[in-house]
Amino acid sequence: MCGRFTLISPGEVLAEFFELVDTPTVLPRYNIAPTQAVGVVRHDCDIRRFDLMHWGLIPSWAKDPTIGNRMINARSETAATKPSFRSAVKYRRCLLPTDGFYEWKAIAGQKRKQPYYIRMADGQPFAFAGLWEHWEGPDGAAVDSCTILTTEPNEMMADIHNRMPVILDPKDFAQWLDPSVQAADVLCPLLRSFPPGGMKAIPVNTTVNRPSNDTAACIEPLDVDS
Repeated sequence: MCGRFTLISPGEVLAEFFELVDTPTVLPRYNIAPTQAVGVVRHDCDIRRFDLMHWGLIPSWAKDPTIGNRMINARSETAATKPSFRSAVKYRRCLLPTDGFYEWKAIAGQKRKQPYYIRMADGQPFAFAGLWEHWEGPDGAAVDSCTILTTEPNEMMADIHNRMPVILDPKDFAQWLDPSVQAADVLCPLLRSFPPGGMKAIPVNTTVNRPSNDTAACIEPLDVDS
């Protein structure tokens, strides 16, 4: 799964990397957690927009928006057939910009888990494959929400967790965002495990365990001498 991630790159870097028309105003986020506002890139009127959405997808047919709290992730293997996600797979796909994500590895014989910060080996930003939905309540309240697609782990991630977020190759951004592409047999091959050679997993201290801690201390490498 993917339950925490970062977005540290400045707006100018994101605008260039994702080919945005406008430069987004973003503050560094070191510990983005479910139900918070997250940045997404989506296709709109032939341009790429950067928007904020609620993290936790709320299906358009939901009566209770809190259902989104349980939909922060969607399994890529079944999303195209699940009622909560299949419409979004066809019509409402997005990218979630990030600089890295966290996962916790179980330690044999111990109750605690060791957090890891996983990023690109070159330190560059990247993108999760995501889906988004528009929900309106009976009182007229409207919420745009999103979820992160997950897949089988690559060789590096398998040592830490049994799932990982789908990380899209930049060359696949255009096809993933293209609203004219709706066939599952075209889209599903994009949702593969990212090659481990381009990634790096760094053990970090437990500052990240508390969602309210949103500082650079979250990504500080673990002091092996402590």
